[in-house]
Amino acid sequence: MNKIKWILFLAALIGLQPAWSSTQEPLNLVRDTSSQVLEKIIDRKQELNRSPEKIFDLVNTIVVPHFDFPRMSRMVLGKYWRKASDAQKDAFIGQFQALLIRTYAIALLNYSDHAIKYLPMREPADASKVMVKTEVKSSGAPPVPINYRLHLNDGSWKVYDVIIDNISLVSNYRTGFSNQIRRKGLDSLIAQLKKKNDKVTQ
Repeated sequence: MNKIKWILFLAALIGLQPAWSSTQEPLNLVRDTSSQVLEKIIDRKQELNRSPEKIFDLVNTIVVPHFDFPRMSRMVLGKYWRKASDAQKDAFIGQFQALLIRTYAIALLNYSDHAIKYLPMREPADASKVMVKTEVKSSGAPPVPINYRLHLNDGSWKVYDVIIDNISLVSNYRTGFSNQIRRKGLDSLIAQLKKKNDKVTQ
């Protein structure tokens, strides 16, 4: 899917601030911290262009603490998660997380200025799952809807899916991965992800 980097880049705008129980706060989390993240990218643009590997530290600092990778991995594997061993689950979580970080990093390096509009929250105040809706507009193009699904996990809001133009990040990967698992098995998928991730970090 050619828009997947948009999903991952915009998801990377979540970060740095503490979480609250009110459903209004995930919106504040996305809105208030996105400017901080973009400022870091812009300020360090020349440095990151010279040393692209430094973007991984930025992504790890900003993105990883605010995503529920075990939940995302479970959703992505679907029925194959139930059949997997504990070792396979741990290995997949690690490689899937590395895949997302790798894709975030590439998208961040290619960042150009876009306007982000944050839409009002509709969920009840005591909801444990919410959707933060945004619209992203670039010059000469209609707005693109980007929606974040978050849930409360041990008192903190965590992102577990991102939807762009009604296409779910989780569903997109689930379709692709399930086809490969059916053909070659889960171990083959994990090995392929590891090979690609290792190539980037070498």
